[in-house]
Amino acid sequence: MMGAADVLETIDRLSAAGVRVWLDGGWGVDALLGEQTRDHDDLDIVISLAVADAARRALEAAGFAILEEEATAQFLARDPADHRVDVHTVAFDEAGDGWQRLADGGWWRYLVAGFTGEGWVGGRRVACLTAEVQIHCHTGYDPDDGDRRDVALLAERFGLVLPVPYGA
Repeated sequence: MMGAADVLETIDRLSAAGVRVWLDGGWGVDALLGEQTRDHDDLDIVISLAVADAARRALEAAGFAILEEEATAQFLARDPADHRVDVHTVAFDEAGDGWQRLADGGWWRYLVAGFTGEGWVGGRRVACLTAEVQIHCHTGYDPDDGDRRDVALLAERFGLVLPVPYGA
């Protein structure tokens, strides 16, 4: 499990290596909500592709092994205590939008405004993707109960419309 202290330690480690981190996924949702609402088995983050090597080195120096890698799309790191960090890399364009290469060869676009999110983990302010982007990232696949819960919490807190397939 990844607790709040693990999240902050990972952010600090990556920040010390010159890697800016935006929380995504479950911890990104909880950061936006300002509280931990459930247990998390991993930490999803978005970083610039330009600093991916620095991120790998920083995680490896902390005992993480790189388990999976999809070229320029992402990599998964795990330490001996089973802390997992799912790293999504994006190439930023001139407008500030982040582009992630997908395993199928397509692209996922994170609009520049999506990188302005702020939340709280363990009483500390952290950067995260905005609620709108978090909800958008939860589309395009068959959601599980956890996804449905996370999206519903964000929509309720931020007054957003539930997208298909989350609507009533």
